[in-house]
Amino acid sequence: MHMDPLLPGFVAAAFGILLIGVLLRRFRQPYVVGYLLAGVALGPDGFGMFTDVESLTRIGEVGVILLLFFAGMEVDFSRLVTGWRISVVGTTLQIVLSVGCIGIIGFLLEWELERVVLIGFAISLSSTALVLSMLRARNEMGSEAGGDAIGILIVQDVAVVPMLIVIGLLAGGIPHTKQVVLQLVGGMFFVVLLAWLVRGKRVRLPFARWLRTDHEMQVFGAFLLCFGMAVLSGLSGLSTALGAFAAGLVVSAARETDWLQKSLEPFRVLFVALFFVSIGALIDLSFLKEHWIVLVVLVFAALATNTIINAGILRWLGRSWGTSLYVGALLSQVGEFSFVLAAVGKQTQIISDNGYQNVIGMIAGTLLLTPLWITTLRPLRGESMRLGAD
Repeated sequence: MHMDPLLPGFVAAAFGILLIGVLLRRFRQPYVVGYLLAGVALGPDGFGMFTDVESLTRIGEVGVILLLFFAGMEVDFSRLVTGWRISVVGTTLQIVLSVGCIGIIGFLLEWELERVVLIGFAISLSSTALVLSMLRARNEMGSEAGGDAIGILIVQDVAVVPMLIVIGLLAGGIPHTKQVVLQLVGGMFFVVLLAWLVRGKRVRLPFARWLRTDHEMQVFGAFLLCFGMAVLSGLSGLSTALGAFAAGLVVSAARETDWLQKSLEPFRVLFVALFFVSIGALIDLSFLKEHWIVLVVLVFAALATNTIINAGILRWLGRSWGTSLYVGALLSQVGEFSFVLAAVGKQTQIISDNGYQNVIGMIAGTLLLTPLWITTLRPLRGESMRLGAD
């Protein structure tokens, strides 16, 4: 009987995740680190259980959509709206300062403008999947720091679209009029939806009463709502994650979160794990061995720069030093959407193959070290809070 070649890989992934997860639990490290290490071990440069990394990545992206859907259900929407200044102004300043920092380096190394902008955009994006996973594990989704981090992440996801347009223009491309119109229409739709929710209107989901008594159909109903909104957002040229987050807000307004969470929680765990496994599998161990010094410098430079920029902006916007430093550490890593920017940069020859591998290594390295980075900075957070109180 024929066996799908992916099946042994999934079995190996489950075994690797269990083994590494048990070891990491003893050191109180998040499971995300275990997923990444399992991906490295099972990827093309490890045991070779996963060779079609691109397909695995596409499957894992479902986990990001589910994460944003759950975040929409769990976030304090009123706090998110009142904190729009932190989200919008803070993210805009962060992107500008990130590009500025890379601009200084680019000036010294005589980089072209498009490379400066591409790398600046890439390091300004944090990992929605990692940060939400950590906030959920620590029950901090509704905290002040959690609300600030989620708001900034959502604006970053929205900012990916204009970033891609800017990079395309710098590379000599011109966006199609149809694409721009679709993005404007899609953006207006989500603005109207958010305005409706701000007014405190209760939403009634179709067939909600019937689905409460049918556990099997609940799974399909939950999938339809989550991925239907994600598809609608994607068709309009926006981030699918944004659509999933909006769907979560609608569910929260409808007060139907209980059965939806129970229906989708196992899928969230599975697909989020596959997403991080796919990132680990992208790491080229031979390139890492040859350029490890450069990669170490890039990883710690990205962690430190992002922490300082985010913490400084939040403090300037009125948050305490403790909250500012914690959110800065949470957002210190380089995120999954930076893979998209790096791929576009490689395709348009803004960066070379070596530059692309450096970006991949930097992203993976910051994702792996973020939990340890936060733990290292935690004593400073407490000291900052005491200084602020004094």
